[in-house]
Amino acid sequence: MSRVPSAVVKFRHRLRRAPRVPTLRTRRPACAPLALAPRPRHPLVRALGLVTVVVLGAWLGLLVVGNVRVPVGPMDTTMTLRPSLTGGTKINVSPLGALQLDSHTAPVRLDVNVDQLDPARSQALVDHPERFSGLQDEVAHDITRGTADLAVRSGVAVVTGATALGLAVYRRPRRALASGGLALALLAASGGTAYATWNPDSVLEPKFSGLLSSAPSLVGNARSIVTEFDVYQQELARLVTNVTKLYDATSTLPAYQPDPTTIRVLHVSDIHLNPASWTIIASLVEQYRVDVIVDSGDTMDHGTAAENGFLDPIEGLGAPYVWVRGNHDSLVTQRYLERMKNVHVLDDGRATTIAGLRFAGIGDPQFTPDRSQASGAEQSQELAGARLASALRDQRAAGTPVDVAVAHEPSAAREVDGTVPLVLAGHIHREKTEVMKYGTRLRIEGSTGGSGLRAVEGKYPDPIEASILYFDRDTRRLQAWDSIELGGLGRTTAEVSRHLPKENQPGATTSPNPPPTPSPATPSTNSP
Repeated sequence: MSRVPSAVVKFRHRLRRAPRVPTLRTRRPACAPLALAPRPRHPLVRALGLVTVVVLGAWLGLLVVGNVRVPVGPMDTTMTLRPSLTGGTKINVSPLGALQLDSHTAPVRLDVNVDQLDPARSQALVDHPERFSGLQDEVAHDITRGTADLAVRSGVAVVTGATALGLAVYRRPRRALASGGLALALLAASGGTAYATWNPDSVLEPKFSGLLSSAPSLVGNARSIVTEFDVYQQELARLVTNVTKLYDATSTLPAYQPDPTTIRVLHVSDIHLNPASWTIIASLVEQYRVDVIVDSGDTMDHGTAAENGFLDPIEGLGAPYVWVRGNHDSLVTQRYLERMKNVHVLDDGRATTIAGLRFAGIGDPQFTPDRSQASGAEQSQELAGARLASALRDQRAAGTPVDVAVAHEPSAAREVDGTVPLVLAGHIHREKTEVMKYGTRLRIEGSTGGSGLRAVEGKYPDPIEASILYFDRDTRRLQAWDSIELGGLGRTTAEVSRHLPKENQPGATTSPNPPPTPSPATPSTNSP
């Protein structure tokens, strides 16, 4: 092997010890991702997100600070605006219940909570009853002031809530201010809609939810509406007066003082052997000071003599009992009731006068306790209705016109259209009211027995329904009615809705007379 020259060895040694020149080449990380440009969101998605932030922020703001404490007459109340799909006004009178008014249509609802009764102010009203005459002006002033304060506070609440939430979500002051401005615009639009749809007469037709014993005192009497005075202020004063009396003294309920110008009729139907119905009817008679009870049939379920003992509580209900036979009631049932002292059985168009009102009715021509549908059933109902209509025309010709006709099935009741102002019926187990072609009002009652044993056939029990009808004592015409609905199987809470016929609405003319009776050649007006 040849030897390497020493000069070469020394040169290689120097070369290794010399510093290396760094290269300019950069090394890419092995797992560095490729940079992608951000994808812009769709404008509709951005707008939907902004609206969500605005609505949620405004709602949170209203929940936290959107209420005002307002003294209304002798009461201390709290007024609050709440988001709502239907609008309206809700007046909470704890623990008695709540009144709902269809006062406006807007995405906000006005909640008024009656917190307490001021002892000094309420005692001054009790000691000086003459002050009630000036209560309407005081109430109107208090509500106007409270509503103005509520509008200002609600505006601040929604703007603050939406701005704060917008800042937390977007973290951009400009977006946050846009959220607050949009919330204020939505509140202003809601207020404008409420003002445009404001219905002051809604206080005349309230819906009550709460204790059944509180309903008559809180809802008050039905009476004719005089068009010359301000209805809303007048009725607000009446409402405040009723609530004041309810909270007065030891917080016991006051005795209901019925309007002496009205005759109060309790309409029940389709009890179907429910024993709880007698307790409810007795309570309604006592609470509303009922003058007459009208039962439009199906009191029994099978019409057997063994069931007759179920009818015995009728004698202790405290009011005359007018009854017509239903398709679940037999002639055995009818004869048993005819022997009771305070029961007035109507059949074959016979008329009787009770508590100032003249009634006539006819029993159901069918007896079908097994719920069967006999052949020719509809024709037999029409024939029965025609017989009743003929008897009503005879009564009118004799100078003793009938005020209220009663039949069990609506198909029979429709045949008396034009011969009587009002006809009562049942059978279909749901409440309904209509004015027929020739002017007769048909009022169909739901089941006061909650459909009897059939109440437990479905997932939820059927409600128990009844009505209080208010008649003018002089004209004997229907002025208003209260639809009463209880939860099934005898619950003690109720919903009570006040209804006024169109002719009794503020601004309407006096109640029209019934139109002339249609001639026999007139085609039948039965619904299919």
